[in-house]
Amino acid sequence: MLYSIKQMAQMSGVSTRTLRYYDEINLLKPANVNEAGYRFYSTREIDRLQQILFYRELNFKLSDIQKILSSSEDSSIQSILHTHYEALVEKRHHIDSLIKAVEDTIAYHKGEIEMSNEEKFAAFKKKRIEENENKFGEEIREKYGEEAVEEANQSWMGMSEESYKEMQEIESELIERLKQFNQQKNQQKEDAKQIVMLHKKWLQYTWSTYSSEAHKGLADMYIADERFTQYYDEKAGVGAARLLRDSILAYA
Repeated sequence: MLYSIKQMAQMSGVSTRTLRYYDEINLLKPANVNEAGYRFYSTREIDRLQQILFYRELNFKLSDIQKILSSSEDSSIQSILHTHYEALVEKRHHIDSLIKAVEDTIAYHKGEIEMSNEEKFAAFKKKRIEENENKFGEEIREKYGEEAVEEANQSWMGMSEESYKEMQEIESELIERLKQFNQQKNQQKEDAKQIVMLHKKWLQYTWSTYSSEAHKGLADMYIADERFTQYYDEKAGVGAARLLRDSILAYA
């Protein structure tokens, strides 16, 4: 029996967008694609998806899952598992640190302890990372990989309060310019370039290495993921996210 991509998504809880992405990277190919381009899956692909979801639950990178599922060598699998084990231990330390920060913040608001401004800011940054991980963690990791995300998180945690304020000011200017640009009838490319420059400058506070390709990839996510679209459309008006994406693709 064959299942359509919609049926596969309903059974597994995996979005059709993710299933199409798994096909694109050759992680999960459909059993058949008809002349109209519709994907169909058999029980074999269902079994493979179950394995993929198991490893995703353990926070394995998609590239490592692909290696495990395609490898028959125990040494190769053991190496991947050991590397992932070390990453999990590191993540546990990070989670323990987040828990401690939240506990301290609760105790501070209860009047049980004193916190310096530096400690308050550190707790705030940890809370922001946790919120971003819950909202966008999986999508960002699929797009850029575990290492890039962890580097961005480390940059965020190492950011000074002064740099954070600068970053916020840049984002505020970006949103205001994007809002004005969105309202213009005759949009000028110089305005679009200025918006792209501000967005690039904003990104560089947390990106250790900037590239035009990565910038454009992020811009595509602003349209592909409705949560990103909603963020910019709510702040700068309907259509702002697409306008930002188009500007980045043209001038980044």
